Amino acid sequence: MAASETIVHLSKKLIPSAMHLNLAANWNQTPEDWERILKLEPEGCFGLFCDGTLVSTTTAICYKQELAWVGMVLTDPAYRGRGYARILMERALEFVAQRGVAWVKLDATDMGRPLYLKLGFEDEAPVERWMAQAPAEIRPCDLPIYEPNHTLDLEAFGACRCALLSTLATVEAVSLPGEGFAMARPGSRAAYFGPCVTRTPEAARRFLQWFLARHPRELVAWDILPNNLEAVRLAKEFGFERRRELVRMVRPGPSAFGPFAHNDSYVFAIAGFEYG
Repeated sequence: MAASETIVHLSKKLIPSAMHLNLAANWNQTPEDWERILKLEPEGCFGLFCDGTLVSTTTAICYKQELAWVGMVLTDPAYRGRGYARILMERALEFVAQRGVAWVKLDATDMGRPLYLKLGFEDEAPVERWMAQAPAEIRPCDLPIYEPNHTLDLEAFGACRCALLSTLATVEAVSLPGEGFAMARPGSRAAYFGPCVTRTPEAARRFLQWFLARHPRELVAWDILPNNLEAVRLAKEFGFERRRELVRMVRPGPSAFGPFAHNDSYVFAIAGFEYG
């Protein structure tokens, strides 16, 4: 790299600069999302400076040894085409390899997918963002406060993300004993519904009603794995429209053995493109 280009670990003081990249890309993350990622995996958050300006980022969160999730792959539009995303992706993959993580996943935009294919990722499943304006009035759905169900989440997601769920639960979260849970949080452009993990569409409906009742007239975003046909049906029923299409991609690490086990039929909303 040229002398004016430097890779650093991201820190809290760089969040305003990172948010500039978010806003330029029209992404929905907030400063609190960045802070959450930094707390979860401080050694896996990378930034690239060019002439003293933060122009590119990439993060990698390790869910113990089973899975690493790559996200926040952002480059300032004025600095695209210089290979910065690839440089940071390679650094993130080195970090994951050093941790001995078995699998790596990410949610790819059309712009990023060609790079990820070159780096050994393969398509796993489509991911879609659905959006709607919440109704002015919807019947409130009172639900119990969140109680962890890590066994169900492990079966659905395929890796232990207990630390992530614990921090998200401090924002908005509810659960139904034995059936699942749902969470929500603010976004820079829309209120965000997810993650939502449950065994039944009926429980997912109650979770969605709980969320919409708390955000009347707000623009809301909901990221769905469309292989879960019940989630798609529920989104259409409540007036959501498909706005973005991405591809979930997967890459085996050196310790990967057999297919990565997960159950998308339990995933009614992902946690976010940056979390999985």
